[in-house]
Amino acid sequence: MRPPKSTRIPRKGAIIVTIQNLVKSVVSAALLTALSSTAALAEGSVQAGQEKAATCAACHGASGNDSVLPNVPKLGGQGERYLVKQLHEIKAEIRKVALMTPIVANMSEQDMADVAAYFASLPAARGAVEKSKLALGEKLYRGGDAKLGVPACSACHAPDGKGNVSAGYPALSGQDTPYVEVQLKAFRSGDRNNDQSDVMRMVSARLNDKEIAALSSYVAGLH
Repeated sequence: MRPPKSTRIPRKGAIIVTIQNLVKSVVSAALLTALSSTAALAEGSVQAGQEKAATCAACHGASGNDSVLPNVPKLGGQGERYLVKQLHEIKAEIRKVALMTPIVANMSEQDMADVAAYFASLPAARGAVEKSKLALGEKLYRGGDAKLGVPACSACHAPDGKGNVSAGYPALSGQDTPYVEVQLKAFRSGDRNNDQSDVMRMVSARLNDKEIAALSSYVAGLH
């Protein structure tokens, strides 16, 4: 008879290695998917997108970065692939955003591609980090925390916070602190669940409110 398999609980150090490996595999898979599916995506027109995005200005502002509501993201300079994905998933009610649902209801594939191309063409937002949150935010974003089993955020979102356009990972630099904080808490609670391979849900589940607040403030000042 074969001896029973080990049921030992992995050490904390092993946990972060596992998550880091998952992050790497997800990034690789996303890049391969992006390369293989580029031809299938509608090519967006910046000019057409500018006209179609006129209604978006009511919440996002003319620049895409003039949020006038507390839970509205800055869109200027955001990656096209990420924006198209969010529009698709909001329309399909995979990601629930009440204010956006009626707006995307009648958008076609081409409409989404055009609007995404327009916002991606605009200058990215710039913000600032609160000094009291700088040290902790920088530590988590750039190096993660082995004790918590949290990998560095920069692995997917880039050292400068500009994201990974090809893989469809969003830019975070300059984003409003309250918006990022709300999204991280939504991932943590499971209210938002449209992350690839549950990576954001797994990572945010290991963060407390203080750590989420520090990260949210830190990415606002990245550039």
